Amino acid sequence: MFLLNYSTLIDPLLQDIRTYTAELLSTKPLQNVLDICCGTGDQVVHYAQKGLIATGIDHDLTMISQANKKRKYGLNDVDFYIARATRLPFDDGYFDSASISLGLHEMKGAEQDKAVSEMKRTVKKGGTLIFIDFQVPFSMSPGALLIRTVEFLAGKDNYRCFSDYLFQGGLKTILHRNQLSPQKKAIVKFGLIEVIETDNPR
Repeated sequence: MFLLNYSTLIDPLLQDIRTYTAELLSTKPLQNVLDICCGTGDQVVHYAQKGLIATGIDHDLTMISQANKKRKYGLNDVDFYIARATRLPFDDGYFDSASISLGLHEMKGAEQDKAVSEMKRTVKKGGTLIFIDFQVPFSMSPGALLIRTVEFLAGKDNYRCFSDYLFQGGLKTILHRNQLSPQKKAIVKFGLIEVIETDNPR
């Protein structure tokens, strides 16, 4: 049921963000791109449609199985793997860029730092890192209240991570903690989500 809801509800809601991110990276040369916590692979598909060589990882076997079905669209330069954001199965500097979308708020602080560290490790020096997650301070709009409800219904551990993410200051704090400086920032979805681009200083 969750997978059905993700594919039919979440993916369509994020289409404009997927398109924006793919267009952002498609303007850069030699793009071999990794999408972390890729879910059903929608962002990876958008990358491939822009001519990028795209790889997606997720720790959920069901999500990866669904993502692999998207090969039917004739996308040859895509790969999906079962892996955790905190332990990426790729060599140092293998990718030109990497993105993580709505994944960091589901992790504990130490896991967040490890995931960011792995992004920095697997992306070449000077490459691009893209972070997409909830904007902090988080509003009290109807949309924000709906998101809070969904996060609460996802379970106690999930809601605790979500609450800690908001309390600590969101992406700004996480990036500062990991010595990353935003180069470009966009606020989307009525101020609920932010997209931050940084250069990899590794």
